[in-house]
Amino acid sequence: MERRQGEDVTGNAPIKVLLVDDQPLLRMGFRLILEGEEDLEVVGEASDGADAVAKVAELEPDVVLMDVRMPAMDGIEATRRITASESAARIIILTTFDLDEYAFSGLQAGASAFLLKDVAPSELVHGVRLVASGDAVVAPRVTQRLLETYVRGGKVPGHVSAPARDPLLEELTPRETEILEAIASGLSNAEIAHKFFLSEATVKTHVRRILTKLHLRDRVQVVVYAYETGLVIPSNPDY
Repeated sequence: MERRQGEDVTGNAPIKVLLVDDQPLLRMGFRLILEGEEDLEVVGEASDGADAVAKVAELEPDVVLMDVRMPAMDGIEATRRITASESAARIIILTTFDLDEYAFSGLQAGASAFLLKDVAPSELVHGVRLVASGDAVVAPRVTQRLLETYVRGGKVPGHVSAPARDPLLEELTPRETEILEAIASGLSNAEIAHKFFLSEATVKTHVRRILTKLHLRDRVQVVVYAYETGLVIPSNPDY
């Protein structure tokens, strides 16, 4: 059967990506990498946060690669506004080093993941696909280390003391609480299934229910939530 324009070899619509960075050369490099994949399509570019917010509304991308340090409006505020608009776009924060306060602020603002700007091409492509699927956290161990530094380490601006237990946690079943803790520790669905002797389909159902009950957007927001509420405290800070 003849493939329609805009479809990949599987017949599925490609993942639409918006590139946001004030450096044209970086946008060009990412575009070259992403457009080399049949299942990815760069639908637009933006050079600042305000432009990014407008382009998300106009182009409806699946994934936004978002720089944080930009003129006019930074990537954190842009992420916050895009998330508040109830856009379906998932945002990946781009940062220069892993323990970056901006990366943490991006996750707090609603980003689904973060990647280093010098990420290997294969990791960039893999990260975009993972975030588009909504089924995994990019670099979970690095995410844990970031959260350990800025949440449990007490370095979050305005973070004075551990919050009271969220009443929403009472809505979770014992099994859902166990899976919440497993997600926060960086386990994938397959690893959770193996740990609790469940099928992956059952794990996915539990994850969806956890997201619904806690009013969270995706898995990385589960991780942020678990650390911010003090539900999860890593036993080993050296990740």
